[in-house]
Amino acid sequence: MIAPEVQVCPAGVPLPYRVVGHAIEAPDVATIALEPVGTALPPFAPGQFAMVYAFGVGDIPVSVCGIEGRRLTHTIRTVGAISGALHQVRTDEMVGVRGPFGTGWELPAATGQDVLVVAGGIGMAPLRPVVLAALAAPERYRRLNVLIGARTPRDLLYTQETANWQAAGAQVLVTVDRPDAEWTGDVGVVTTLLERAAFDPHETAAFVCGPEVMIRATARDLVHRGLAPDRIRVSLERTMHCGTGHCGHCQLGPLLLCRDGPVVDWFRAQPLLGVREL
Repeated sequence: MIAPEVQVCPAGVPLPYRVVGHAIEAPDVATIALEPVGTALPPFAPGQFAMVYAFGVGDIPVSVCGIEGRRLTHTIRTVGAISGALHQVRTDEMVGVRGPFGTGWELPAATGQDVLVVAGGIGMAPLRPVVLAALAAPERYRRLNVLIGARTPRDLLYTQETANWQAAGAQVLVTVDRPDAEWTGDVGVVTTLLERAAFDPHETAAFVCGPEVMIRATARDLVHRGLAPDRIRVSLERTMHCGTGHCGHCQLGPLLLCRDGPVVDWFRAQPLLGVREL
């Protein structure tokens, strides 16, 4: 069998990918599945991102929420012209993709430990591959806890999948800030779920993604509970334009997050996020 061709994509040249799936996750959030037309990009690691190009509009950084062979899956929230254009693509349409960029979650380093995933809002998207990888190799890890927070029930992502994760053995806890009339679950910020999560703070690897205020609160709480800062990995967000560390738009102190992040441990992130206006 001849292996599919893989191409190292020049930083400024997107490769053509065809949309092979499109699903609405929330009113302003869609998940698109992409497959290469011809050559494929090198393999992505969970936590890395791609620059996804809407032809005639522009490109934006988007974390990979699914990695299956040559297929890439991205969950995109509409916040501007480019994300709006990508939100509206349909099956068989074309987009451009370049990457992979950035650092990954490094889940294999958590072998033999409890795995704690804490997601806020769209932050569940880059953490989804961590959950899937941990469930696919239960012999490598101990307990898997997935804590999910969202603004409202309508903003929750992958609702059917999270039920499947629970059935597969993960502890899945969900909370919302503003319940609707049909909501019967927890109400409050995601850190309130830590009280019920089953993990040993001295033998746990934590993976956190969401709004920056949520990341800070979660990491502080985890350190207070006994997790070492270098066992907490967070995915940070700044405005990324080039994906290669050349334009400087994503600078956070000494870090260029498209190159040195987006995933870093809390030992490195905490002093930077503690500086006002940095």
